[in-house]
Amino acid sequence: METSDADWSNLSLVDRDDSVLGAFQKQEDSSSLDNRSDQGDDEFTNSLGMYDGYDSYNESGASTDNEDVDETILDDFLEKDEAISKYRFLNNKDGMATCERCGSVGVKHAFYSKSKRFCSLSCSRSFATHQREGKPLSSKLSLPAAVKKGKPGSKKLNSKNQGLHKASLRGETGRVFDWGPYLMSTQANAASVICFKHVPMHDCWEQMIDGVLVEVPNTDLDIGKDIKVYWIATVLKIYGYKALLRYEGFGTDSSKDFWSNLISEDVHNVGWCATYGKILAPPRTIREKYSDWKEFLIKRLTGTRTIPPHFHTKSLEWLEDHKLKVGMQLEVVNKLCVSAMRVAVIKEIIGCRLRLNYLDSKDEIDEFWCHMTSPLIHPVGWSQTVGHKLHASQEYINSCLSKITMQKYGPNDATPDMFPKCRDPPHGLSFQVGMKLEAIDPLNLSAICVATVMKVLRNNFLMIGIDGSMAENGSDWFCYHATSPCIFPVGFCEINNLELTPPRGTS
Repeated sequence: METSDADWSNLSLVDRDDSVLGAFQKQEDSSSLDNRSDQGDDEFTNSLGMYDGYDSYNESGASTDNEDVDETILDDFLEKDEAISKYRFLNNKDGMATCERCGSVGVKHAFYSKSKRFCSLSCSRSFATHQREGKPLSSKLSLPAAVKKGKPGSKKLNSKNQGLHKASLRGETGRVFDWGPYLMSTQANAASVICFKHVPMHDCWEQMIDGVLVEVPNTDLDIGKDIKVYWIATVLKIYGYKALLRYEGFGTDSSKDFWSNLISEDVHNVGWCATYGKILAPPRTIREKYSDWKEFLIKRLTGTRTIPPHFHTKSLEWLEDHKLKVGMQLEVVNKLCVSAMRVAVIKEIIGCRLRLNYLDSKDEIDEFWCHMTSPLIHPVGWSQTVGHKLHASQEYINSCLSKITMQKYGPNDATPDMFPKCRDPPHGLSFQVGMKLEAIDPLNLSAICVATVMKVLRNNFLMIGIDGSMAENGSDWFCYHATSPCIFPVGFCEINNLELTPPRGTS
């Protein structure tokens, strides 16, 4: 499946032109068209006048250093296991090439032209143009556009965040809940990713369907830890990010079915192994099932679909698409006195969730988590801007006044532009002190209670008190914005047949 970066926002897995066979069978197509000489081929393609922008999806780049298979280990492995050697056509380890134009290294069969001298049509045309015009080729190698954009497995994201992303799966105990057996035993369905607007890939997940093909590590081979072998698998059923997969060739045999996270770094589009020269070999259990695996795959891949390139990378980019950073200060609700705010420091960011520690806390474990779009957190200076009670040092309060006035913040300050902007109330109407309403109790989120507007702050923020249980000093008032989905007009619960908690002491 060939999907350019420009197509990502309009991701479609059901486009008739997105057959995975094209990605797998590039070498077959190119050889059938290479009856003309290299020079003639260059002249022919130049005459087409194609734009460079249409070439980027067809360009092959170099493999990344950390993913290259050690040549000596691989050769030893192939010599020891003759059964695997005959499948080398699937990964073309014995056919690497270097582009004469840009110097990128890749799988020879995926290179352009009959002699495989160039990694792409773009490089072939560029080379021919320089020769025709008598221009010397630049000594500085120019990488193809696809490499510059960052191919799957080549882009280096923030290593700290990548580590945190992995740590979030296991926590401090090193254990992770195994969803697979639980889902199978309960025969339950999972909520789709598209139901969660605050998570990666939610805007394109509706295109992720059962039956998609991917390239994944082949664990049904005893080859040691130093070599990674891959095989094509079918997505049988999708559960959120998780999916039940089956290696191609097993047919209806479910004995080797396995679970994987579809945005894992181990899940790739079909054609990824060919692009990066990785070993593609069938599982040992069914290795002798077909005499010609190449023919089997060509038939199996015809008309099927795969995930786009960059899938894992895009999910990580989504997680990093924010301005909040570890070490920044912000203002957050005081969990010991919900009517006031305290200053907190971001200690960790995992999956757009923040681990916060109160700045003035003497206990390092006095921390809690919240999502970065949570209404519980606000930028530095927010409390003074809207008139909310703030428990902080006088030094902090004084510095905030200066920052608000001058609109100049420090490098470790979370600023207003880093937070979602609250909408203005409709029709310009405003709340007034003493007005009655129905509100979710912040200390008991399962209850909707009779409540009162106790104070009106600036920028349409309100201090709400729960009738019948308010402390005399107002320490249990809670701040809601006028457009919050947690407050409702009188009679809301009755209309929707919901239980309304009456004020304490009333019937």
